[in-house]
Amino acid sequence: MPQTLTTTASSVAITTQMLERASQLALDSYRPMWTGDSGEQSTGEAVARHLDATIALLDKDGWTRTWSWPTEPTGTLPATDDETSVREMVRALLDYVREEDSASAARGRTALTALGHIGGTEHGDPDTRDIAQDVLNLLVQALTNNTNARFAAWSERRNRTHADITALLTAGARFARTYGPGAPAAS
Repeated sequence: MPQTLTTTASSVAITTQMLERASQLALDSYRPMWTGDSGEQSTGEAVARHLDATIALLDKDGWTRTWSWPTEPTGTLPATDDETSVREMVRALLDYVREEDSASAARGRTALTALGHIGGTEHGDPDTRDIAQDVLNLLVQALTNNTNARFAAWSERRNRTHADITALLTAGARFARTYGPGAPAAS
């Protein structure tokens, strides 16, 4: 029986077999899996850290399946007249933007937004972000048995849950640590 890596809270069954199938898809890829757009190779551990940090960010800020503009504005800009100074206008505009930003954060992040955010922190960079997304694409392809499947579309399906996203990100980190450069099996 294949080893399952998920909890009962998720409808996504990540098995060792699926990870091995994803590894084979990576070998069949047209480009080096672990080399980013910088031209430099990232270790499996670096990609795994990026995915782990993405999970932590989604747990902290909340997850949303898709992002959309708010249906109602959270604040209003005050009216101005000839007596309003530029300083007052700029202050009002900044306050408005802060209110909108706070309301947006309260709605949560999509999985892709969280991946991108981590790419600009001490836990990742643009290379680990792109490689992590490639890893997640491979896992979704192995999970669905469809080589055209992509993580972005998979993560936004109507029935997707936070637990599903976390299960796939966790599997991605395990995949990176197992099959990425610097992995014990690769040494």
